[in-house]
Amino acid sequence: MIYTWSSIIRHQANGRSRKREQSGVRTKGSIIGQGSAWILVMGFLGAVIGAGFASGQEIVQFFVVYGDNGSRGAILAMLLFTCCGGLLLHLAHREGISNYQELLFYLMGPRWGKAVDLALAGFLFLGISTMLSASGAVFYEHLYLPKNAGILTAYLLVVILLATGKRGLIRSYNLLVPAKVILLTAISAWAVLMAKGEPTQATAMINCPADPRFWALSSVLYVAYNFALAMVVLTEYQTVTERSAGIRGAMGGGLVLGLLVVLNYLALVRYLPDVFHYQVPMLYVAGNISLQAKHVYTLVLWMGILTTAIANAYGFAQRFSSMTGLAYGPCLALCMTLALPVASQSFAGLVGRIYPLFGILGVVIIVALIGKVFSKLLQNSW
Repeated sequence: MIYTWSSIIRHQANGRSRKREQSGVRTKGSIIGQGSAWILVMGFLGAVIGAGFASGQEIVQFFVVYGDNGSRGAILAMLLFTCCGGLLLHLAHREGISNYQELLFYLMGPRWGKAVDLALAGFLFLGISTMLSASGAVFYEHLYLPKNAGILTAYLLVVILLATGKRGLIRSYNLLVPAKVILLTAISAWAVLMAKGEPTQATAMINCPADPRFWALSSVLYVAYNFALAMVVLTEYQTVTERSAGIRGAMGGGLVLGLLVVLNYLALVRYLPDVFHYQVPMLYVAGNISLQAKHVYTLVLWMGILTTAIANAYGFAQRFSSMTGLAYGPCLALCMTLALPVASQSFAGLVGRIYPLFGILGVVIIVALIGKVFSKLLQNSW
């Protein structure tokens, strides 16, 4: 459902009793039981495990560059993903929130909620460009095809998969995410077990360019910008899950995601300093296992590109539709087309410039979420 700003304000003005009533109505038509938790796990993983994650570029820039301290950052990220996911779905079900604009209004009020929403919309648009650029990088570096062919292919697939809106979002995640996670886990675990050997501490210190004192800040920024994107998707799942299953699913998704961060870090750190020279370092790691493993991981990366591009495109098209009053379908095609010029830039460059800024915005959202939950607890209203 697309909410305008006025409808969000009216929704909040009606009070908690109406929200509980609406939540109860939704629950009757929701997917009840263990299956709904699994659906939400897929939503969380689908939103976050995209080109940046599956390529290894995010893990390199936020964790591997800190050497041994990167392992602490990966564990911290796992804990934060798990806690924030559970808090978000708890709040969404408690307050009957089913899209991210409504959540921002609830957390920050109309004025600041609108400002953060506009900033988030901008980052969602840039995220589309980043995913398209990642597709081009895979085509050029590993399939030896023109970069533009990879960009246009991803463009067409995202438009087709999202043509039916929320239904297409959920169906594409249920189809793509399980296969992606299984293959990613298998390749990463094999790389950890069969790697040429972990570098010595002295070698790691020489080859890791980041100041080791900032490993925790880097981990928080990583979780924050990823959670800002996950929030766009997770709030949409409020209407198709019951409360307890939704919270379990969000926490389970955060835990699995954190474990994958740790696993990818362990795989990449064993190939220092070589991984710093590739836009898609995990494909380099897979190539050191075997040519077949590299081909399989290329498929994993493609799935990651599509699922995160889907999350960005759905969130931005939905927001653009509510702002302009245009139908969702034309807005989707328009936003994908406008993202093409930015997608021609370097994938690694886009990750390095855009994602840390996105992380700052995510920190604001997470602080507001935690603050709202604890304020309600102190008021004994939950």
